[in-house]
Amino acid sequence: MRFEGSFLGANDKISPQAIMECKICWTPYDPAEGDDTRQVMPGTPFLALPDDWKCPNCDAPKEQFLVSEDPGSDAAQDAGMIAERTTLLETDFTEVWHDKMRDVPIVNKALHVQAVGFRMHDGRPLGVLISPWFMNLVQLPAQGEDWTDLNPGAKEHLDFASGEYEFIHNVRQMVGGYKACSLFSPMNEFKTQAQAVDVAEAVMVALFDEGNRAETDRAGDIRAAREEQIAVAEAAEAEQADDAAPVLGDAPSRREVITAGLSDPARDEG
Repeated sequence: MRFEGSFLGANDKISPQAIMECKICWTPYDPAEGDDTRQVMPGTPFLALPDDWKCPNCDAPKEQFLVSEDPGSDAAQDAGMIAERTTLLETDFTEVWHDKMRDVPIVNKALHVQAVGFRMHDGRPLGVLISPWFMNLVQLPAQGEDWTDLNPGAKEHLDFASGEYEFIHNVRQMVGGYKACSLFSPMNEFKTQAQAVDVAEAVMVALFDEGNRAETDRAGDIRAAREEQIAVAEAAEAEQADDAAPVLGDAPSRREVITAGLSDPARDEG
C-alpha cells in the first residue's frame, strides 16, 4: 500500500505513531484510538490496518490518507531532543547570570539567556546561545555521545559551508560537554532582546551559505585581531588595578569573563 501526498508515498517514512488524515473528508485515523467502525483495536498503526480498510466517514481507500502529524518520526524525535537540551542550556546559563554575572559591568541588562535557531547538523544540535554578556555558536553532543571528558579551554576548528570556525571545548555540570564559538562579547551594542535574536537567526542562515566562505577564510586575521583586543584590555585592567578599589572576592575571573562564563570554575581550579 502506498498512501498519496506524504513523502512521495514512501511508507517507511512514517512511524507507528503517525496520525493520518483522509484527504477527501479530513477524517483522522489516530492509532492510539483505533477504529470502532471496523473493530480495529487501539494501538494499531495505520500501516497495519487491513488492506480493505476504508475511511469510516467517506469510504475513501487507505491510499487517500495523508500524514497529519507523526510524533514518532525522526524529525519529531530530533525536535524533542533539541528542546530538552536547549532547556538545560538556558537553565544552566540563567543560573550563571543570577549567581555570578548580574553585577559585572560589561553585562547588558536589556538581554536575557535564550537559545536560538538550534537544528541538527551532522547528527548534533547546533545553534546560537544569547546571554547578557555573550552570543556564542554552540554545538552539543549527539544522542548517546558523551562529551564530559572534553578539556575546557581546548580549541577545535569546525568546518561549515561558509568556512572554518574556532570552537572552545567546555564542560558544565548541568549541560555537560559542549563546544562554543564566540560571536559577540560583550553585548553592549544590542538595544533589545529581539534585535539579538534577529542577529542570531541571521547567523544560522549565513553559517550554511557558501557565498560567505571568502569572508571566513580570513579566520587567522580575525583571531589575531581578537587576541590583540584581549591584550589591550588586560593591559588596561592591569593599569587600573594599581590604583583601583579592592575587587569583591565573588567576581568572575578574567578567564570566565573572556570565555563568556563558559568555563566551569570547579574544573579551572583543578
